[in-house]
Amino acid sequence: MEENKLEKMLPLVGIPETVAQFLKQYRKVFCREAGFKHISRYINGLLMSSNKTLQGIYSQLVWDEKEKVSRRAMHEAIFEAGWKHQNLMEQHRKVISPIHQGKGREIIALDWTFSYHPYSEKIFAAKEAYDYVNRCWSCYQTVVTASISNGQRVDGIAVEVQHPNYQQEELAYLEMTTKENYEQMGQVRERLVELLHYQKNRLAYRKRTEIAVDIVCQLESENKFPHADYAFDQGILSRPLTEIIEESGKHWVTEIERSRNIMWNGQWQRVDHIAAELNKNHPESFRHKLVRCRNGEQRDIWAFTKVVRLKKYGQNDWSSFTRSQI
Repeated sequence: MEENKLEKMLPLVGIPETVAQFLKQYRKVFCREAGFKHISRYINGLLMSSNKTLQGIYSQLVWDEKEKVSRRAMHEAIFEAGWKHQNLMEQHRKVISPIHQGKGREIIALDWTFSYHPYSEKIFAAKEAYDYVNRCWSCYQTVVTASISNGQRVDGIAVEVQHPNYQQEELAYLEMTTKENYEQMGQVRERLVELLHYQKNRLAYRKRTEIAVDIVCQLESENKFPHADYAFDQGILSRPLTEIIEESGKHWVTEIERSRNIMWNGQWQRVDHIAAELNKNHPESFRHKLVRCRNGEQRDIWAFTKVVRLKKYGQNDWSSFTRSQI
């Protein structure tokens, strides 16, 4: 069956001019010209091939006899060479920044998601853990992203993979292997190395809220999108995040839980209590909206929006709630 699929795939001959011209702007990120050619072939394969694996893309390439290399060499140039993804994303922001100028109001969306790898735990930062989205055990990465959008286009501008937290497992190992006395100096050194590794990993671990703060700090220090405000969900909401956005003179939008207290008529009140009061006494304050859901279905909602003040999270944000929260 797989052989029949490969036979039906069209061969990949060279790099299309449109792709080559666009990728030329990223040439300085990669050290060697040969490695950059492999990157170009790989990206072209991701765009053109139905099989997105390196093996599938390599099998469709048509090589010049003088240029042909092994799949291992191509793998090394793409995944093992010394280029830095931070440099790649920085260059990418430089490339797309002029494209977004003068296109109307823009929003930077911060988000996080799970990238599932159910068949391999050897993939970088993948860990078997409970998936509370699908309510089952799975193997996945946690990815924090940032994208900028206007009325015409959307572009990714940052992506960070969260390193898994093995603190509980490492601490359990240390407690299980602890001894009251160490007779040899070599045993002491070995134990000290284990303790130092535990401390190093504990300090290196970053929560997704901390990753989001680092992304915003990087974006604002570069100042490539000076007029873009921020939107994110409560999974990323934190006080340091709102503070750095407000210090940059920008606004932010987020969703809040129905149990959250907001300043209303001079008093701290729960969101669901305010929504119930508005629905009862001022139903005209809810505006009708037609929302497209992730599964493609459309849903009618009636939303109320207002600038409010939240405890702990700064002074200004734009908050909204719907009748479904009542």
